[in-house]
Amino acid sequence: MNDMIEELKRSIIEYDVDSAKRISEEMVKAGVDPIKAVNEGIAPAAKIVGDKFEKGEYFLPEVLLASEAMKAAVDILLAKSGSKAREEIESKRLGKVVIATVKGDIHDIGKTILALLLEVNNFEVYDMGRDVDSMAIIQKANEVKADIIALSALMSTTRGAQKEVIDLLEGMGNRKNFIVMIGGGSVDEEWFRKTRADGWTENAAEAVELAKKLVAERR
Repeated sequence: MNDMIEELKRSIIEYDVDSAKRISEEMVKAGVDPIKAVNEGIAPAAKIVGDKFEKGEYFLPEVLLASEAMKAAVDILLAKSGSKAREEIESKRLGKVVIATVKGDIHDIGKTILALLLEVNNFEVYDMGRDVDSMAIIQKANEVKADIIALSALMSTTRGAQKEVIDLLEGMGNRKNFIVMIGGGSVDEEWFRKTRADGWTENAAEAVELAKKLVAERR
């Protein structure tokens, strides 16, 4: 059993989607506890993938495939498990994140990297893509009861939409319901203070750690 868990862990670290699927199917047939598989196989693998990205050993393609392998494994393990196991796995989520590149901005590589890193670090992520209307972001955050709204803007001509989202939340009276994080090439300390956001970082790896910290402080 432990050998299978180690093999699943290795398949995710090596971003081998087909192997992750095959091993997960074998684990289901062997009656391996899905909670044990997640806690001892998938979760540690996700941390290693995040660490490798932070060190520059992995780049976007590797993180993307590792995330796909992880999701495939979880889906297979949960498909055959009872509601109790499913609820226990979901309860270990660190939080829900709605992430988007703001209105008028079509750049999304940095946003995509952050979304993937948040996923492999056990956040439930709703990636809305790029050039997303401010009100649509708020509506999605309300719909899924998000903990964090993460807003990316590469250009100084579009970063105003980050502040617009916060202004709209304040005007609607539900600003306190969400942690708002901002980022992107156009964001600096001065702009961060003007927006009244809750946090910003200069890179995706730091953003993941900040997200963990902000969610933990709120609970």
